[in-house]
Amino acid sequence: MAVLWSCGALLLVCLFTASADAGAVVTQPSVVNNQSSAILTCNYTGQHAVQSHHWTKNGKVIETTKEESSKRITEYKLDKIDSHSGGIYTCVFTANGEEVKGDIEVKTMPHVGAYKHSEHANEGEQGSLVCVSHGYPLPTDWKWFLLGPDSLEQAIENGTEKYEIKSTPNRTTLYVKDLEIEKDVGDYMCLGLNELGVARDKIHLRVRSRLAALWPFLGIVVEVIILIAIIFIYEKRRKPDEVNDDDDSGAAPLKNDSATNHKDKNVRQRNSN
Repeated sequence: MAVLWSCGALLLVCLFTASADAGAVVTQPSVVNNQSSAILTCNYTGQHAVQSHHWTKNGKVIETTKEESSKRITEYKLDKIDSHSGGIYTCVFTANGEEVKGDIEVKTMPHVGAYKHSEHANEGEQGSLVCVSHGYPLPTDWKWFLLGPDSLEQAIENGTEKYEIKSTPNRTTLYVKDLEIEKDVGDYMCLGLNELGVARDKIHLRVRSRLAALWPFLGIVVEVIILIAIIFIYEKRRKPDEVNDDDDSGAAPLKNDSATNHKDKNVRQRNSN
């Protein structure tokens, strides 16, 4: 047993020594809170020579920051911090074949946006309204409101016969069941909250009548009926006129021409005799 304890203690000492030899990284600042711009700085304090360094954002390498250099200080400049800039930035030094890292959190106000600012569904069906969020940290809480007259906010309770809310840190969906034209048409607001503040956006919900889908079909049917009626009336009026025209201009000329030719033939025969 004593031998096992000795080996365990020796292993811990070796690990601590290796970690100490690898050195550490001092970050400045360690956290950026809702600033418009910032310069992120890392200082490698280990004993070994540095071979290279680079930065990552949320675990993804920022290719433009890769550098083969022995510098022990590296900087990354954020000229404009917005919801897309927020995240965890990590400086990575390679020293003695090992990577030594330091993290800096860049925090921003939540950014909330409606997936669509106008949604529609049919009466009696279920409507779904969606809001998404970007930035860091993502909202820790979501809320929905129905906006009444004068933008009066009526909080929507989850899990009722009328409403159901399903949320993840970067997305929230409000389901409105059994839609009614008189009650459910209007503006809905989603609100996301994180440690730095709140953000919100609006969605307008339209509810169509059950018969709305039939109107285009009925319109086509009416157009076809009118077209058939016009063709029928036109044909009905045109046929008697065509019969009269044929009687006047066709039969008489043929008879007259035959008689004239017969007379001419008799005259020529008499003259020859």
